[in-house]
Amino acid sequence: MSEADTSKYQKEIIVRNIREEDIEEVVKVANLSFGLPGVAFEAKHYKSHINIFPEGQFCVEYDGKIIGACSSIIINFDEYGDDHSFDEISGDGYIRNHNPKGINLYGLDVVVHPDYQKLKIGRRLYEARRKLCRQFNLKSILFGGRMPNYYKYADKMTPEEFVDQVVKKKLYDPVITFQTMNGFKFKKVLPKYLPHDEASLENATLMEWVNEDYAPPSDKDYRHSLPVRISSIQYDFKEVQSFEEFSRQCEYYVRNSSKVRSDFAVFPEAVTMQLASFSDERFPSGQAQKVTTYTEDYLQLFSDLAVKYSINIIAGSHYVEEDNEIYNVSYLFRRNGTFDSQCKLHITPSEKSWLGTQSGDDLKVFDTDYGKIAILIGYDILFPELARKAADEGAQIIFTPFLAENEQGYLRIRYCAQARAIENQVYTVISGASGNMTNVTLADARYGQSGIFSPIDYSFPNAGVVAESQPNMEAIVTGDVDLEVLHRNRQTGTVTPVNDRRIDRVRFIQKIT
Repeated sequence: MSEADTSKYQKEIIVRNIREEDIEEVVKVANLSFGLPGVAFEAKHYKSHINIFPEGQFCVEYDGKIIGACSSIIINFDEYGDDHSFDEISGDGYIRNHNPKGINLYGLDVVVHPDYQKLKIGRRLYEARRKLCRQFNLKSILFGGRMPNYYKYADKMTPEEFVDQVVKKKLYDPVITFQTMNGFKFKKVLPKYLPHDEASLENATLMEWVNEDYAPPSDKDYRHSLPVRISSIQYDFKEVQSFEEFSRQCEYYVRNSSKVRSDFAVFPEAVTMQLASFSDERFPSGQAQKVTTYTEDYLQLFSDLAVKYSINIIAGSHYVEEDNEIYNVSYLFRRNGTFDSQCKLHITPSEKSWLGTQSGDDLKVFDTDYGKIAILIGYDILFPELARKAADEGAQIIFTPFLAENEQGYLRIRYCAQARAIENQVYTVISGASGNMTNVTLADARYGQSGIFSPIDYSFPNAGVVAESQPNMEAIVTGDVDLEVLHRNRQTGTVTPVNDRRIDRVRFIQKIT
């Protein structure tokens, strides 16, 4: 199967360090974001930031345009104390007080263009800071945040009382609510922090996020963890009346996966066969043919969802027509707006006889913001050479969207996925479906149980099961895996099959047979 032109669906979101040529655009976004004269940094300040601490200055680029940014500094917070002002902590805006040997990252601003506030740009910038904090082995992130709704309640309560009510969800403040939902804890109110902020009455909230991976410099054996959160979606197959209804169901699962801050959401194989439920076509190959007509809608839907909810999506699989042939294709939609595809390489007898599906001929390993991954669709996980090739090319997580008619079919997928995790010292993820659609081929009878699996050793969960669902029930199964633990296990595990494989395996197999 050749690569189709998908560039029109891809508007890439890039989080990167600010460069000098970006400064003019960043200043415009900052002024639009604050909407208050005298609050935003000026060009001279941003230029000083990138000259002194370039790693700590981030921007978000969307379709070639700067739409968000943030600035940071490293300090020893104890040297400033709880009653500091913004000018003190920022070195009068120039960060000349940046201390490379400090242990705290201090956030100076987060600005987002008002027209792009539904793309989770602030969340992406906060995540960039968290990564930086872990990278530099810093103890915590702190900042003084605005409280722009306080002026509405200033005649009724103190700043501390207002924040308490917002934290308890009895009142709403757009900044405080956003920060607490992103894992920051309120420490105290900073009076006279921002002289130009009339809405906050010059007050600010001192917020902190603690880096649980921090280790004092004396810990010579310390290694940073590389956690990844995965949501495997046990999709409910039910009849729908339109593509819009299908879209709403998919968005529900993506939205709830994003709420728990998952890095990946995984849908089951042939998820778009649900679209055949409102078709008059009843012949199996005709149903698959009908589903292929929704390819552009499918690509646009999941590309938009990945960007909107800032999550990488393995969007199950979809039947695609190319050169008068039908292929079963899985897509990786990255949260930065780009995507890639993987064809199913082994076609089951039922797919051949009922749908006439053709096999692909290329196994890919994809780069993501959380390591390298591969996708083996359903039947493909039964063939150990595929997972081995993916692992040899750097894949650390193998995703398997599957569709099973009965428990035996599910168990073949599950046991092989666990075997691949053990053999290759990788994580494997399977995503199945529940429910049924009487008139739809491949969806009239389902057995689904989704799970996340690891190698089996002391460093991993008992029996190698990170998380799993109950069978045949609609569910989102979420679990955390750690790529650094995986790396260490490959080097120093009780057994190290990746390192112990026979390099001369062809001659070795010939010899023993």
